[in-house]
Parts: sequence; C-alpha cells; structure tokens
Amino acid sequence: MKFNILAPARQELEEAVEYYNREQAGLGYEFAAEVRRAFQRIRKFPQAWHPLSENTRRCRLKGFPFAVIYNAENKEIVIVAIMHMRRDPKSWRDRL
Repeated sequence: MKFNILAPARQELEEAVEYYNREQAGLGYEFAAEVRRAFQRIRKFPQAWHPLSENTRRCRLKGFPFAVIYNAENKEIVIVAIMHMRRDPKSWRDRL
C-alpha cells in the first residue's frame, strides 16, 4: 500500500518533536518513535482505527495526547495530520 504524508502533517510532527525536546531532553525523539509505531500499525491494519468519515480515520498515540489522522482508500494511505487531541477536531478537514 502506498504511504504519503502531507506537508502540514510533517510540519506538525516536526513542531511537536521540537516542543517535547525543549520540555525534556530526548522526549521529542520518543514522541517521533511512537508516531513511527502508529504509522506501522496503520499500514498493517488501515481499517482498524476510529472512523471520522467514510475514508478518514484516527489512530491515537500511546503515551502522548496526539492522534494520527489519515485517509485510506484506493490502496493508498495519506497522513493528513499529527493532531494534538485538544485542538479543534475539524482543523484538518480542509487538507483533503
């Protein structure tokens, strides 16, 4: 299955890693590792996570208040957002 990360999602990931590393040395890298594990889970089981719409789903991260928002259709997974769970839950919708 093809895997793509939208530019805004990459930026959110980078910003979160930087934030966590400022808070505690190495914590940002732990966050990035958890995001990679979420990507692996999504690749393995793309339909397993909470649906937000017909083709869009949310995979929550373990140990961090973030979720990976992704679209899975036509043998492609598109990462739409790496979203903090306290943000506006609809902030990613204009990216599709």
